[in-house]
Order: sequence, then structure tokens, then C-alpha cells
Amino acid sequence: MVKELDAVHVDYLHVDCNDDLKVFDDIKRIRTFSKTPIDLHIISSEPEKFYDGIIETNTDLVTFQFENLKKPLKLPANIKSKLGLAIVSATPFNVFEAYQDTFDFILFMTTTPGQSGGVFNKENFKKIRDFKNKFPGKRIHVDGGVTDEVAFVLRNMGVNSVVSGSYLVNADGLGKALHQLRSNDITSHTSISDFMLTKEELPTVSSSATFLEVLQSIEKYNLGFTSVTDNTGKLLGIISNADVRRGLIKNMGQLEKIQVKDIINPNPFKIKASATVSEMLSFIKSIKPIILFLPVVDDTNVLQGIVTFNNLIKGE
Repeated sequence: MVKELDAVHVDYLHVDCNDDLKVFDDIKRIRTFSKTPIDLHIISSEPEKFYDGIIETNTDLVTFQFENLKKPLKLPANIKSKLGLAIVSATPFNVFEAYQDTFDFILFMTTTPGQSGGVFNKENFKKIRDFKNKFPGKRIHVDGGVTDEVAFVLRNMGVNSVVSGSYLVNADGLGKALHQLRSNDITSHTSISDFMLTKEELPTVSSSATFLEVLQSIEKYNLGFTSVTDNTGKLLGIISNADVRRGLIKNMGQLEKIQVKDIINPNPFKIKASATVSEMLSFIKSIKPIILFLPVVDDTNVLQGIVTFNNLIKGE
């Protein structure tokens, strides 16, 4: 199996270890014929007994399951592995705070740990976004229920690494399955509303906002735009960095006179919250301009959220 995974160029070999020191014998054996980095996931209430093996094998990545820990981790300084903390869906991600100075990543367990072939828990989409906002310099790994459509959404959210077991090994061919995990050409029934940035997470101004308020809104959220809504929440348009730039060129010398109506794009491309990922991709392919974000509205044009594509472009 390892040789077959190597042949299709996986990035890591993820090794789950349920409190068994013999895992290091497996790692040593794998290392005799594979150079692929090893990602060791330790599930144990006595993690300290694994420290010597980690040092001896110089394991590339090591993740500790938070829920099994009886006390805070104190790792020896000579462990050079990249370190991660794994949490299940019910555990708040804020537990990572105690490890943020020494740990490189978090691993979200998005199905029931230990059960192969589970379904991805969609509650984790928002949890991942919130973690990314609080710990922007930390990598995000996801394990559990990762299919091609889930992998696409996670890539779009800026997730750095996904663990796939059942999807890969139960497929007709590993190479084909791995290609699908990395592909944008997918058939998806996941709704945009499951993973979009919600309206509570969006920069928004009213049509009466000053030019300074528009700039402050764009700057605060760092998404490259702000949305404009009326007092009922209906989308009036979008103001992007490009719209601001055009407004500056047109009104240079009289900046205090610039109003929302001078810089708003009143007809942005948008999509319904009920649309699936597949429908969204078909829509994007059907329009000529390159877009970095897509407002999401309901049937009455009330703003529901937005999908951004910055992370997906970086990933590709």
C-alpha cells in the first residue's frame, strides 16, 4: 500500500497510533523503502512515552489527540518534528491557544474518530474559518469524511492538508482518486450556504456611508471589497479595491466629495444560497471576467453571505 501511495505522489503518509509503541517499528520499516514524510497521529493518555521514539525516528509531523491528554503537553526541546494538536468536532478550537507558541498546526477530526468511512460534519466549516481568523499563522489539517467535493471546499477555505483514507483506498484506482481530490472538476451536492462567509462575517456599509467609512470597511476585513445594503439587508452592490481606484482617478483633487453612488458596482455577479458547488463552478465558467468573490443572496436579493476564491487560487 505504501509503495502504491508513493507511486501516485501523496504528500504525506498519515499513521494513526492508538497508544501502541510498536508504531515506531512500522515507521522504521516504511523508511527502508519510502522517502515520503510521515505524519504521526498519537492517541494516548501517556504521550510522554512516545517522545524517545519520535526523536529516534525523527518523525516529520506529530499530532497529539487533545481529548486523551490528562495534563498539558510538555515536550522535550530536542523534538524537531512539526507539531499539531488534534481535536474532535465537539471540542472548541480555543484549546489550541495553550500551544500556539510551539505548535505548527491543528488537525480537525471531522467525523467520529476511529470510524472509517464517516460523513464530514459540516459544522466544522465555520469552526475552521473562526480558527483561521484567530490563529492566522497556523496551518490547518482536516481528517474525516474527505471526498473530492469536501476537498474542493476545504481548499477554497485555505485548508493546508487533508487526510483521506477510505476515499482513496476504496476507489477503483488510487491515482484516479487522488486526482479527483486535487481537482476542480467535481460533481457536488454541497450547498454554498454550508461554507460561505456569513453576512455577520462580511464588510458592509449603507448607501449613505462616507468615502472614509467605505475605505475603513474594506481595510478592516481585508477581503478586498465591501458590500452595500439597504436597511432591509437587500444587496445594492459591491465596492471593490478596483472600484475605489477608479473613483480616485475620476475624482482626484476632490476626495471629500466622493460618495457611494460614485464608486459602487450596482450589478455584481451573484448567486443564490441554495446553489450547489457544482452549479457555482458552472456559473463561474460561463462568465468572462475573472472574479475573486461572489455575493450570495436569497430569492428576494437579501445578502446571505459571500464566497471568496483567494485561497483556492493560492492552492491551485
